[in-house]
Amino acid sequence: MTNKAPTQFRMADLATRKATTFSILPDGPARTALADELQIIEIRKLRFDGEIAPQGGRDWQLSGTLGATVVQECGVTLEPVVTRIDEPVSRTYVGDYEEIEASEAEMPEDDTVEPIPAVLDLEVLLAEVLSLALPPFPRAEGAELGEAVYAQDGATPMTDDDAKPFAGLGALKAALEAKGDE
Repeated sequence: MTNKAPTQFRMADLATRKATTFSILPDGPARTALADELQIIEIRKLRFDGEIAPQGGRDWQLSGTLGATVVQECGVTLEPVVTRIDEPVSRTYVGDYEEIEASEAEMPEDDTVEPIPAVLDLEVLLAEVLSLALPPFPRAEGAELGEAVYAQDGATPMTDDDAKPFAGLGALKAALEAKGDE
């Protein structure tokens, strides 16, 4: 990414008494490359601002904001859908981080805690945060997913409502209530 400010920080070289600020504003070719990587149409704007601050004796706290304007395909019509993303970013890098060595493990409650890397690459973090913030099923205004109904010739087609296990019970209840009111 073309950016005048550094995007990689050796954690051992950071000031231990004050926060280190950063601002990443990728240029057009960098945004295009990231859009291709994320398999979206376009990234019109992209900015990642924040700071890395010492926390305690050995740990670090990254806090910032990722702002982006992205264009994705509508999940129904494939038309372009523009989405504005403003995502807060928070990571805590700890020196005494313990990896879980089990074949199966529960996700920790705080998924923002990570081991301190030798080099913190903010471009990688930017791509991760943006990929997680993208709408998974973008929809163009007014786009609706229709209902497909299929059946063999001469057979009554089964609809989505017919396939619901308790659909018939609702109709039966309404019929019994109507009969009880008479």
